[in-house]
Amino acid sequence: MDSDTIATGHEVDIAGIMQRIPHRYPFLLIDRVRDIHPGESAVGIKNVTANEAFFQGHFPDHPIMPGVLIVEAMAQTAAIVVIEGLENASAEKLVYFMSIDSARFRKPVLPGHTLHLHVSKEHGRGKVWRFKGEAKADGVVMAEATFTAMIVDKTD
Repeated sequence: MDSDTIATGHEVDIAGIMQRIPHRYPFLLIDRVRDIHPGESAVGIKNVTANEAFFQGHFPDHPIMPGVLIVEAMAQTAAIVVIEGLENASAEKLVYFMSIDSARFRKPVLPGHTLHLHVSKEHGRGKVWRFKGEAKADGVVMAEATFTAMIVDKTD
């Protein structure tokens, strides 16, 4: 997909997300992506509900979204940023974590929170991309991380 033909700041709904990345329930952790600047940045939206499967075990009497899943939601948002910036963007690409750095979990994410997953490219060339992400709820930073991912074809 030519980035010149994609409107900067556009939005992708759940159907569009599922066309672009291979994740599915229960591991699809974003509901919408807005303010997309292809190849640069976006804001993912995750509506955290009490029905999330991970709350059954984390923790039954005090549900808290696992930090690693917050980082995964940031990475899924970043995958949309990358895919939107590529020519011939499609779900034929996979995005693999290479590293997670400087992860900080500031406040617990609870049922009822709406996470705004702000991701921005720090470096991106070829197959390797580095992003900075922040997860916010009600304007408060709940978690942050820097992560590196590799983009590969499903056939590789």
